[in-house]
Amino acid sequence: MSDEVALLTNLFESHRNEANAGPMAKYMKNHFPFLGIKTPQRRELEKQFFHETGILKKPFHPGFVLELWDKTEREYQYTALGYLEKLQKKLGKEDVAFLEGLITTKSWWDSVDVLAPKPVGTIAQKFPEVIGEAIEGWAVHENMWLRRASILFQLKYKQETREEILFAYIRKNADSKEFFIQKAIGWALREYSKTNPESVRVFIESHKLAPLSVREGSKYIKACQQ
Repeated sequence: MSDEVALLTNLFESHRNEANAGPMAKYMKNHFPFLGIKTPQRRELEKQFFHETGILKKPFHPGFVLELWDKTEREYQYTALGYLEKLQKKLGKEDVAFLEGLITTKSWWDSVDVLAPKPVGTIAQKFPEVIGEAIEGWAVHENMWLRRASILFQLKYKQETREEILFAYIRKNADSKEFFIQKAIGWALREYSKTNPESVRVFIESHKLAPLSVREGSKYIKACQQ
């Protein structure tokens, strides 16, 4: 165990709360155990940890992320996600494969929905060639979480959204019966509708999408029409 992870472990263990741990695990369908440190307190502890170690001022350290990813309790993965988010501008196109490994390991919406639009989205915006080199394959991958990531990676792009890519990846997954895919399609369309409502309206009306996707994707469009 690295010194940084040992320090974080001691810090988190000193704030373990079994009364919180059960409900937190239940909220995540018991996919992961928790220490019971709620988000506001965890972020304060992370702030203390980042300050004491100075790790954010150092080059990106994938080994640190992997150590946290291997830890049992979910709070450690959340800290890894926070670290990635803070250092995402330091990431290069060579880190996409690393992020793909995180997306497909200990997968659930709480990790994928940070990884896709933040570090992956940041890299793809800076190095658009990774879309064809990697993300294109995610859109039809057997791993459902990679498909979700391909739909969501442009979530924060606003007017820089390449809608032909967004719509293409949605079409590739439009017949999916998977809740998390249908929800991602609706979320991506809803977010893009804030920038280009007419384009999203036409897309929804001209394609066969799951009712959940249509309902979610149309929310802002309907509000604008009222």
